[in-house]
Amino acid sequence: MNGCFLRFYAHDGQRHHGTLVWEWLLKSASALGIRGGSAFRAMAGFGRHHVLREQTFFELAGSLAIEVEFIVTDAEAQQLLEQVEREGIRLFYARTPADFAIVNPDPEDRPGAA
Repeated sequence: MNGCFLRFYAHDGQRHHGTLVWEWLLKSASALGIRGGSAFRAMAGFGRHHVLREQTFFELAGSLAIEVEFIVTDAEAQQLLEQVEREGIRLFYARTPADFAIVNPDPEDRPGAA
């Protein structure tokens, strides 16, 4: 199946209407019928201000990135991007073409599902 790898980057403390943005993205994608998504916390990184942030013993809430990713059809990616835009959430994202499928699918897997 053809589609894309859609990846969002949010600050770990970034919220939208009281909900963490990474959690909002996962819940919104699920509500749209997207088959799966994952969120990952960064160990270290820098953004547009070029300040290196690293996870240390001391709490750095809000200063590290959370990566939220989905492998979706182009239509699903467009739906999620439009929802983020409608909600007014400021996020950096990357969209890369992807081929995906399930190896040895179960009988209940819908055709083309991954």
